[in-house]
Amino acid sequence: MKSSDAVDRLLARRRFIMRASAGASLAALGLQAVFADEGLIRSARAAKRPDGRPRLPPGQRVISALKPMGGEPGDASRAKWKLRVHGEVDAPYELDFRALLAMTQVEQKLDVHCVTGWSMFDARFEGVRIADLAKRAKLRKTARHVIFESAHGYTANVPLDEALGPRNMLAHRHEGRALAHTHGGPVRGVVPDLYFWKSAKWITGIRFVARDDPGYWETRGYHNHADPWREQRYSYGRR
Repeated sequence: MKSSDAVDRLLARRRFIMRASAGASLAALGLQAVFADEGLIRSARAAKRPDGRPRLPPGQRVISALKPMGGEPGDASRAKWKLRVHGEVDAPYELDFRALLAMTQVEQKLDVHCVTGWSMFDARFEGVRIADLAKRAKLRKTARHVIFESAHGYTANVPLDEALGPRNMLAHRHEGRALAHTHGGPVRGVVPDLYFWKSAKWITGIRFVARDDPGYWETRGYHNHADPWREQRYSYGRR
């Protein structure tokens, strides 16, 4: 059995146990148990990604459900949600939630990694690829970086060539349900190959820029790039 298959089997087993043990009271409250499992962590460290890197980045542990990580929430209303796509583009535009749903939808299982040390494997997100949003805006050749704009002035910066990868998206559903407000709903960014602070919650805009513009956490000591496999957690960390 491949190590990746063993990880998937352990994940399925742990999630079944989690659901069975949660009980009706937790279900009624909309809560999920979040726990790390040493056996799963060992298997995950042995598993490899298609690019040859270990599935679990160094310094991470696997947990069984997406963990809310705070931040100042934006408006939870889908009816009021707007997305502005602008900057180094020839066709800037604005979308409401209904227009976002009218675009091509994708559903993907993604591994996500938080700078605080937890990872969740096969997190299921549904939404619109950032590349499709960019294509509609008609990027100029001068565009080099993407700035995700969120509620209350929060921003996160990602190099353009990485942001346009097929796994990166704006998600409005998670695990088959509307994205919870605590996880960034109604819509959040998902950039799974960078630490999760780059996956901006309560997103309101995508701005394409010619020059890099470090975001909220990057200007407060976090690493500008945030590659989990290089442990780029802080600006004084590994390069």
